[in-house]
Amino acid sequence: MEAYLEQFEAIVKQQMARVEKMKNDKDFVDYKALDKIIIGVVGGDGIGPAITAQAQRVLEYLLADEVKKGKVEFKVIDGCTIENRAAAGKAIPDDVLAELKKCHVILKGPTTTPRKGDKWQNVESANVAMRKELDLFANVRPVKVPELGIDWTFFRENTECMYALGSQGVNIGDDIAFDFRVCTSPGAERIARLAFEYARANGKKRVTIVTKANVVKTTDGKFLEECKKVAKDYPEIEVDDWYIDIMTAKLIDEKRRTQFEVLILPNLYGDILTDEAAEFQGGVGTAGSANLGKHYCMFEAIHGSAPRMVEEGRDIYADPCSVIRAGAMLLSHIGYQEQADRLYKAIDDCAAEGRYVMTGRSDGATGEQYANYIMEKL
Repeated sequence: MEAYLEQFEAIVKQQMARVEKMKNDKDFVDYKALDKIIIGVVGGDGIGPAITAQAQRVLEYLLADEVKKGKVEFKVIDGCTIENRAAAGKAIPDDVLAELKKCHVILKGPTTTPRKGDKWQNVESANVAMRKELDLFANVRPVKVPELGIDWTFFRENTECMYALGSQGVNIGDDIAFDFRVCTSPGAERIARLAFEYARANGKKRVTIVTKANVVKTTDGKFLEECKKVAKDYPEIEVDDWYIDIMTAKLIDEKRRTQFEVLILPNLYGDILTDEAAEFQGGVGTAGSANLGKHYCMFEAIHGSAPRMVEEGRDIYADPCSVIRAGAMLLSHIGYQEQADRLYKAIDDCAAEGRYVMTGRSDGATGEQYANYIMEKL
């Protein structure tokens, strides 16, 4: 018993140190003040390198003048593969993490997370580790389907909840297993503040808080309480809160779903609900997401690495739309809104025309053909 208590004590001390660091970290990076913005490109695993390479081509096309002027630099970072991570016994090898920290923003392909029984060492998720190491506390996922009246923006807390301590669970003998969940006041406050600031800046009238605070009373209760404290500073915005189970139902309720605009969620619920939401837009293969912090930001596809496609030689047919959408979010975030708007329009125009259809197989277009199509529209 003493050994288990020592492990829990270590977790508590770790989180207390984290809270103090959050309290002392005040300012966001000002991209306009930088002499050069460095964009890191991380291919990842499976189809990741194939689709990320196409997104990089599109971004380089849009930012060609800025690259020539020395205002933007693309930096390809190899080594964040499951083979290297397993060999190092770390979610992110030290040399890769050092390279990531030399960048201001990162465009990232999907990475493989080993599960019990896999051939790889059971290292932590590279995504979770990157979010923790770079303090990327806000996962922002937009879903927009005008013909259905859907215009949602999800603000998912990224560095707490179940995933943050997912590799620190405890097995007690053969019969008992514990995982840990954490919620902190500054962690909940900053994701709520970002969501309400976004709502105010974009003319949104409603912010919805999603928890299971009626059952998960301590952590979800704190998350809900902190979000409602922040809401008091935005009296012009309507605030409501829903439980995660009924919220998953209301997203498919045709009468109710059009009323939602901005949603704030803890990590686990945000992961689940945004995958459901992406289905309205064409599936997780079409959705991109932003992972925002005060000093670093990472933009990625929300789907997995699809290793079977690589095994079957189909990675060239993988759909790069999701990571290209993530690239549009990246452009907007670093101040290139005009280029971002052009890219969003090109994606929508290509989808409407349907000259190239991505099937993931040889009866459809390749990722390169699709990227060329996008650039033609640009």
